[in-house]
Amino acid sequence: MPRPSARSPTIDVLFVIVPHALLLDIAGPAEALRLVNLRRAEQNLPPLFRLRFAGPVTDTRASVGLALSALEPLPRALSAPTWVILPGQPAAQVRHVTRPIIDTAKWLSATLRDTIRARTARHRLITICSGTLLAARAGLLDQRQCTTHHDLLDELRRLAPHAHVMNNRVFVSDGALASSAGITAGIDLVLHLIGEECGEATAAGVAEDMVVYLRRSSSDPELSPFLAHRRHLHGAVHKVQNAISAEPERDWDMATLAQIGHVTERHLLRLFLQNAGVSPLNYLRALRLELARESIDHGASVARAAELAGFTSSLQLRRAWTRHWGGSPRDGAPRGASA
Repeated sequence: MPRPSARSPTIDVLFVIVPHALLLDIAGPAEALRLVNLRRAEQNLPPLFRLRFAGPVTDTRASVGLALSALEPLPRALSAPTWVILPGQPAAQVRHVTRPIIDTAKWLSATLRDTIRARTARHRLITICSGTLLAARAGLLDQRQCTTHHDLLDELRRLAPHAHVMNNRVFVSDGALASSAGITAGIDLVLHLIGEECGEATAAGVAEDMVVYLRRSSSDPELSPFLAHRRHLHGAVHKVQNAISAEPERDWDMATLAQIGHVTERHLLRLFLQNAGVSPLNYLRALRLELARESIDHGASVARAAELAGFTSSLQLRRAWTRHWGGSPRDGAPRGASA
């Protein structure tokens, strides 16, 4: 699982802003990424994301009429590892192919066509809402899974007949291409990508700061244990969950967790049950089971998986596994199961 590191290279995040861009498509993801940098600063770590805003014209207006000025010109090349984000436009503008749209599509094709298809792509293309149609005009979706707003799915299929357009998805991630269905789904998508890059504890903390529900992936049958039991607004419970998520292998006990939440042990148990629907120690066990499962999936022995996940022995892991899923760790968890 990814963990923040002082050695993590800075990722450029280039918002490509065309006229009438939906403002929330820009502000929502940008705010989530800003909060990651803020959390890293609190840990004395350097910023991970460098936000940039570029477009085919330097001055334009967003969908709500707000003037956007001094945008960067579209760069000739992407030197640093870059997430290119394509915000959408209102439906009334999407079907009008203007000169800025043509210029942007040409730039996207020239800049990203080869790089995002590479097995070890340095760059990532992220489309929000109708921004997927702009990627289609650039010819970047062939043989890729993608989605867009439900009102525009047929249009996307017309523009990208060789793409695998997915219905009823909040977002779809396919290698270096990630696409989302609607305006707020762009936030869901960026939170998912933050989880991949920085760890689920960071993604959960950012979601809490933004007071949004956190979904891991629309294609997952259930939430990851690192994201489950987080759909509440109680600060003390979130604080304890953040601590557990950051170090599930640590030798936690109720007294230590209660100190983190600044409550008594009995009150912490009551708060967890009322807000998260699970006890603190059962929440911890679920995260450890997930870590153990991931380790075994990557070839670790049961004993090594138990050690990495914080179980005191392989026997303790086997017992927890049997109670939760049945069978043994070597059998694997049921497909689509959530700890």
